[in-house]
Parts: sequence; C-alpha cells; structure tokens
Amino acid sequence: MATMADVARSAGVSVATVSHVLNGTRPVLPHTRQAVLDAMDELGYTPNTLARSLVTSRTRSIGLAVSAISNPYFTEILQGVEAAALEHGYSLLIADPHDDPVHERKVVQLLHERRVDGMIVAPSADPRELIAYLGRHNVPTVLLDRVVDTTTDGSPHFDQVCADSAEPVARLVTHLADLGHQRIALVAGLPGLSTTGERLDGYRDGLAAAGLAFDEHLVVHGDSESAGAEQATAALLSLASPPTALVTANNAMTIGALRALRDRGLSVPDDIALCCFDDFAWADLFSPRLTAIAQPSRDIGAHAVRVLLDRLASPDRAARTVRLPCTFVHRTSCGCAEQPRGSGTSANPEIPEVRGIPARPGDPEGTAKRLPSDSPQQPLTSVKGTVS
Repeated sequence: MATMADVARSAGVSVATVSHVLNGTRPVLPHTRQAVLDAMDELGYTPNTLARSLVTSRTRSIGLAVSAISNPYFTEILQGVEAAALEHGYSLLIADPHDDPVHERKVVQLLHERRVDGMIVAPSADPRELIAYLGRHNVPTVLLDRVVDTTTDGSPHFDQVCADSAEPVARLVTHLADLGHQRIALVAGLPGLSTTGERLDGYRDGLAAAGLAFDEHLVVHGDSESAGAEQATAALLSLASPPTALVTANNAMTIGALRALRDRGLSVPDDIALCCFDDFAWADLFSPRLTAIAQPSRDIGAHAVRVLLDRLASPDRAARTVRLPCTFVHRTSCGCAEQPRGSGTSANPEIPEVRGIPARPGDPEGTAKRLPSDSPQQPLTSVKGTVS
C-alpha cells in the first residue's frame, strides 16, 4: 500500500507538501498540487480520513437531516446536496427526522456526535429544540426549504436557503382568476411549517390582486401528505357551493386531490381546474398535463452546500437567507388550450402581470413586487437568489 512518502518521492516534493495538498493547510502552487494529485492517482494512494481528521479537526463530512426523502422534491434536493458535497470533497451522513420534533432533535444530535463539520437541516413544524441544540453547541448549520426565526440578540443565527413560496402561489391564483374562476380553493400544507404559511399568504395575495374575497371555507389543510389532502379535498367538494378551481400546495397533496376528484367522477379541467405547487417528473404524463410551479430543487441543495462551506470558511460572518426563484410551467390542467409544441410552453403569453402584490416583511426592496408575464419556463423573479 502506497504511503505519503511514496507520493512525495514520485512527485518530487516533500512529505509536508503532500500533507498541505491533502489537508488544505497551506497554499500550494497549482503545478505542484497537480503533480501530487497525479502521483496519488498513479500509485493508488488513498488518504487516511481518520488520521487526517485528527490533524485538521475536520472530518470533511456533512450531516443532512431531511424528512420525506422519498418525496421527489426532497429526493432532488438530496441529489443537489450530494453532487455539490462530492465536488468539494465532502461525504454525507443522512437521517430522516420524519417531521417529528423529538425525533429531529435526536437525529441531529447523533449526526453531531459523528463529528460532521456542519449540517443541512429541513426543520420540522416545531423546531425550537433543534434550534436550541444547534445554537448551544455552535454547530455550523444551513436550514433548508423551511424558513424559521433563529434570531438571537437581534440577529439571525443560522443561514437559510429556500425557494420563494408566496409569489408563485399568487401567480397560480391570478391565472385561474383570469380564466374566469371566482371560487378558487387551496389545499394547504402542515400547519406550523413556514412554507405552509407563505403559500397561504400567496393565496391571499393572489385573491386580493384578482379582486376576489377571501373565504376561509375554501382553505383546507392536507398536512403536506397524500392521505390528508384526499380527505381535505373531499371536504371541499362537499361544500354547498364547491370550488371551481383548486390549488394544491405540494406534489404529495396533488396526488391526494386527484384521488378525491377521481372517486367523485370529476374531470380535470372540465369539472374543476387544478394547479399545483411542485413540478415532478410525471406531472407531464397526466391527461390533462398539470400546470405547476417548479422549484429549483437541485439548486436549493447545491446552494445549501456552498453556503455551508462559506460558513465554515468565514464562521463570524452575518447569517443570511437566500431565496431562489421558481418557474411557472404552463400546461393544461388549468383549462388552457394545449400547445402544439413541447411540455411547459405558454398557452397564453398575454396574461397580465399581478397588480401590486405587497412585498413581505424583510424583503430588501421594501416595495410591491410584480410577477412577469408567463413566458415558457420563466422564473417568477429575475433575482437569482435574494439575500435578506
């Protein structure tokens, strides 16, 4: 088995230089670094990760705690995290907290005890114990997907990366209103999740922009999963004046809503229009094809890794929240005519902008935002990641 001394001899450098290349403990000239890497490859040298961690106090590992990993959205986030971690020479330790605050606290502690360099966590609906533990032990952490208040001493304590949630839902609502719908219902997610609250805010904003009154009977909670959404949709359909259009707040709830519609013999979009938050691989296989909001799932995961590595390099910098733009994927479940060209093209490029949706508290612009016209696969905001 090759040793560091063998690598140094083959590359024509000192053992100390090989160590600096492996551990990143001192700058090395590019051609020297490449010579060391070439020698390692030629000799089949594999660094001793355990020994290296004793020298650097780093394990070059990241802990990832994400619930519902089988959900296509989180699966794609995981793929983004894995690719970015591998690119930077980090391994992953993965745990599923099952959206249970008690279990969440346990799995995060287990990951921490494995001496991961930092963590990426999608917090549960009640993350108080999680935040307290991470803060108490000063664990470098990026919160993923769900934004929570981590303010201590007047400043946010943790970095956060997510997709915008409010404006895209407002876009779906105003689109349905432009098609003539006045009773537009929302199947919302699990109460307590920031994404649930933000999408409900977007629903209200969309109604206001379209000049429609908010009706609490048209908002039901599907608890972010299929079975709950099926029951919630059934309740909507049992109203004396049921909705003519439906917005589902994630992909799992879209499945539940479709089951409820099928069980009642209702056709989309002839009997009821349907738009969903979350696009997924098989959304284009339904008949009609599902009009959806596509989140940049892999980019969210990859960006979380980059923010975490930046935190490790600059532990004293101020925490920041990054929101990535979503994409409006215009298909036919909303009731628009099919386009002869490929998936996700705009069926009506003349749909007007949403009028005067107010900015949310904390938006750096501090002014009303407008949503752009729905050109094919167009992001709902031109900002590539708003830092607040």
